[in-house]
Formats: sequence, structure tokens, C-alpha cells
Amino acid sequence: MARIDSDQAEPQLLLVEGRTDKHVVWQICNRSPQLPDFYISERGDVNSVMASIGPELLAEGRQALGILVDTDDNPQARWGEIAYRLSINGFPPPVSPDPDGTIISGAELRVGVWLMPDNVLTGEIEEFVERMIPAGDPVWPMSRDYIDRLPAYAGKFAEGKTLRAQIYAWLATRADPRLMGQSIGTRDLEIDGPLCQRFIAWLNRLFA
Repeated sequence: MARIDSDQAEPQLLLVEGRTDKHVVWQICNRSPQLPDFYISERGDVNSVMASIGPELLAEGRQALGILVDTDDNPQARWGEIAYRLSINGFPPPVSPDPDGTIISGAELRVGVWLMPDNVLTGEIEEFVERMIPAGDPVWPMSRDYIDRLPAYAGKFAEGKTLRAQIYAWLATRADPRLMGQSIGTRDLEIDGPLCQRFIAWLNRLFA
């Protein structure tokens, strides 16, 4: 079972950037009771996650460390930065990330890396969540069209955050509109798709 609050050092730890990432993962875990115990730690942004890698690898009693970050617009650069930090701490990574989620096994510690959305493509957690919208949902195309048709002066969301706005427009049409993580718990978003199941399998391998 994943936990998001703890006052003590955790042997199995997953580093994430922000609150949305934390609650999306937590709700996926709540829907997947077979997952092993680990703690999800929100660090605030990608730079803080990167800065945490070395110290968390060296933490006393650490058994497994997961690193979950967005690729944004440059998967190669993101992987290169993580690979460098792992290498200088004695965990040489593969040349490129595993599409099913990278895991590096040391003598006493496993390290895992998941690059949102799917370890290959550019993007953020929203691209991952988009694939959790039920296949063939009739409202999703309308939600995308609504946001796309907004005149430039009317859209207050930041440049590059169109997909986030589209997803929240879709969530607003649910019987009980909620945030992305909460909508996994209410089963508006599905966890049975191939990508989410790959992510769950990576968590199982990492924290087993």
C-alpha cells in the first residue's frame, strides 16, 4: 500500500515532482491492492527531485528508490541528467530508458526510473492521465474541441498546458467533478489500459 505521509525514514521511497503526481500515483495504488508498501514523497519540482537523488540513494536503510519525473519536451536530456546522477552514485544506468520502466538492481538497493508519460514520448503526467479516459468516451472529443476553440484572449492557462485544460474540461462533466487523482478513486478514470498496467507492473517490480 502506498503512503503519502510519514515522520520516519522509509526503506522504499518514490520521488515525485508535485502534488498532482503524488495523488495520481496514490489513487492508482489504492485501486491496486496487490502493490507492495512504499512511500510517495513530493519534492515540489523536477530540480528538487534531481537534487534529492544522491542523498536518497545514500539514506540509511534504503531498499528501493523510485524516481518519477516528466520528460517535458526533451526525453533525452531528462534521461541524461538522471543517468549522470545515478552513475556518480554507483548505479550505472542503461544507455536509454526501458519503455516498461527502468530498474537497476544493486547489491542492496534497487533504483527505478519512470519518465512521464511512457518513458519514450515527450510530455507530462497529463499525457499519462489522458490514456486513462475510457476508450470511446463521447465527451472527450467535445472537451478537446471546446478548449481548442477558445479565442486567445479567453484562455487563461499557460502556454503548453492545453491538454491539462482539456482534461479538466472533461472532468467538469462528471457526476461529481474532481481533480485527476480523485477521479481515479471514483473510477471516472480507468487503470485497466496498457500504459497504466505497465506502470503498475513497474511499481511491483521496483518495490517487491
